[in-house]
Amino acid sequence: MMRIVTMAFVATAVIAGAGLAPTVASAGGYTNRADIRADRQDLRADRQDIRRDRADLRQDFRDLGRDLRSRNRADFARDLADIRRDRMDLRNDRRDIRRDRRDLFFDRRGY
Repeated sequence: MMRIVTMAFVATAVIAGAGLAPTVASAGGYTNRADIRADRQDLRADRQDIRRDRADLRQDFRDLGRDLRSRNRADFARDLADIRRDRMDLRNDRRDIRRDRRDLFFDRRGY
């Protein structure tokens, strides 16, 4: 008796799951465009940030060389801190690009 009741519940769950699956799968099709557009804008902004951080890093290395030649320790320490900060910003922007690319991949495929 218990086996018949269990089989009835399983059959009901399978039929209901098959009936609801296409409806749930097609529901995400309308919101993807805005997500894709936002991810593309984020990628563009992050690429611009990387360009800006690289330029700052080059300038900091130039300043570091100048301060080494002039033997100004305070400016030298300040330039090292700027270089560390710019490298950290660069690393964070690269991580953001990886995440935005992954989000764009998932949005395009409807995940």
